[in-house]
Amino acid sequence: MVDLNGQYQSIKEQINLSISNILETSAFINGPEVHSFQKELEDYLDVKHVIPCANGTDALQIAMMGLGLRPGDEVITADFTFAATVEVIALLQLTPVLVDVEEDTFNIDISAVEKAITPKTKAIVPVHLFGQCANMDAIMALAEKHDLYVIEDNAQAIGADYTDSEGKKQKAGTIGHVGSTSFFPSKNLGCYGDGGAIFTNDDALAHAIRGIVNHGMYERYHHDVVGVNSRLDSIQAAVLRAKLPLLDGYCDARRKAAIKYTKAFESQDNIVVPVTVNTCGMASDICKCHVFHQYTLRITNGKRDALVEHLNDNQIPCGVYYPIPLHKQKAYADERYNEVDFPKTNKLVKEVISLPMHTELDDEQITHITNAIIAFVNG
Repeated sequence: MVDLNGQYQSIKEQINLSISNILETSAFINGPEVHSFQKELEDYLDVKHVIPCANGTDALQIAMMGLGLRPGDEVITADFTFAATVEVIALLQLTPVLVDVEEDTFNIDISAVEKAITPKTKAIVPVHLFGQCANMDAIMALAEKHDLYVIEDNAQAIGADYTDSEGKKQKAGTIGHVGSTSFFPSKNLGCYGDGGAIFTNDDALAHAIRGIVNHGMYERYHHDVVGVNSRLDSIQAAVLRAKLPLLDGYCDARRKAAIKYTKAFESQDNIVVPVTVNTCGMASDICKCHVFHQYTLRITNGKRDALVEHLNDNQIPCGVYYPIPLHKQKAYADERYNEVDFPKTNKLVKEVISLPMHTELDDEQITHITNAIIAFVNG
């Protein structure tokens, strides 16, 4: 699904030198590489504050802690996503409220969000799934109307642009009150272990979060708030510093691969290709609003599971993200949920399949993959 070694070979000399320097200086925690990466990511995102942390799940949890959410507060998020999003809500003893998603973009359904808001609702967590932003204009309008926080789960969309209704462009993760991301190795900007970061333009919130990530300390051994131990280590920061200047190029390579996939599938009645809805005012072939962390098809003739088996048998990687809705997961099942409220999610989990998507994909590989899928689906 990803070719991390191929990507490493292209930046091997810089990576090895940076890691060697850290080993020589032994500045493993909060060293110069971490501080430099923080500043460089702030510049890239055009955001006032980036707070690095240990992983993307921590980033979400710490963002919620920084906002002062309390047990029993309701937090609305998408039913169709990875469990980390709802996991941290439950860990903090908040009340997760899962809602349906849009069938075409896979992102949270705005009408479902609005319907789910109650006097106990304190926050909305839109997940920018597979690399494309949710409808942030509508989400921010709802948040303002109901005095809610917006926490962007940007684990899959770092580098994506969002153009609002007035034509203003912002980077994904910097639009809401606070954003979070993951630097898991397979992400568009991935390190060689675990890593994450939190973004905000709110000075007071940034100050609170900086204490939380470091045991609640602003001064050593003075614990002013309840915190956690969640720090990005220097080796991971060095890897991310090497990759950050290449991120736009990485995303462009993914877009070019996505265009080739889409062209191959465009005349197939049983295959639905991903859509791009926020055009950024640019031609579709260079649109920056989707970074294609995943290239996800829908197989509409009931052959999805058989296709997965066929591809596996032929050594063609694929993935199903995600096979079970969160509202049906044992850990998050709740009598509040009614199946009639999740028609799109329940349909998508039976249809979606993600194809190999990374910076090293070539035309021969794409042709081999698409031909195998078309032949099987129509066979």
